[in-house]
Order: sequence, then structure tokens, then C-alpha cells
Amino acid sequence: MSVEVERKFLVTSDAWRADARACRIRQGYLCLGEDATVRVRLADQDAFITVKSRTEGISRAEYEYKIPFADGAAMLETLCTRPIIEKTRHFVDHAGKTWTIDVFEGENRGLVVAEIELKHPDEAVDLPSWAGEEVTSDPRYRNSALVNAPLGNGCDI
Repeated sequence: MSVEVERKFLVTSDAWRADARACRIRQGYLCLGEDATVRVRLADQDAFITVKSRTEGISRAEYEYKIPFADGAAMLETLCTRPIIEKTRHFVDHAGKTWTIDVFEGENRGLVVAEIELKHPDEAVDLPSWAGEEVTSDPRYRNSALVNAPLGNGCDI
């Protein structure tokens, strides 16, 4: 079983932008179940299907598989719950770790969230200056929740 351990933070400034690498992401949900979600993601020219448990906290089961891009695009357009989550994911190195910063578009425009994946739940994290309030335990900031309850404010950081 694959386990994802991650923490999420709101982003308070654009100081991270200077050294960021970017990837365009569109994703949708085939299932928003009580115990698990099933997501289709297009990331640049790659496509993935991912099953995640709904376990609370910073650890949860995650199974991700690469699929043909055409299949992923078709599922995203015809089978996924609306709205589709659209964002640009930026990768930023800080203190020996790679952070991902998601800058949301569409109905979530203005929302910017940083994530750091960890090896275990108790791993120490050196927070960058642009990492603000931790929202790891707040279910409103899960991408699956942003489909039905967008948190955008129409502004960009």
C-alpha cells in the first residue's frame, strides 16, 4: 500500500516565484465518496488516475497510475464532476525538500496552497517565509472539496 504524508499551508507572498518550475494541471473527480476519492489528472502531457482514502490527519492511502493521455482527457471531459479543478503547480526547493505550490484558477482563483510531502508524520519541517497558516487538517482545502465549495476570492497573489 502506498501512503501519502503531506502538510498544507496557505501562501502569504510570492517570494517563492523566483526559483519555481511549473506544470499545468487539470483534474476532476470520478468519485467523491465518504471513504475514498477517485481522481483523473492531466499534468502537462501526462495523465493519471488516483485513488485516495479519506482518512483524517496528514497520512492517507494513495494509489496513482499513469494512463494514456487520450483516455484521461476523455474521462475528464465526459465523466468527472464539475467544475474541473484548474491550477498551475509550481515546484520550489527549500531546505533540502521540494515544495509544491498550487495557484488555482477558475472558481478557485486567488487560492494559493503550498504542500510538502514527508516520509513520516513526525518529520520536522523547515517552513519557508512564504508559508502561512497551516490548513492540513481543514477539509475545505482538499482539492476534492474545492469542486463543490470553491474558496477562490478572484485575486492573485
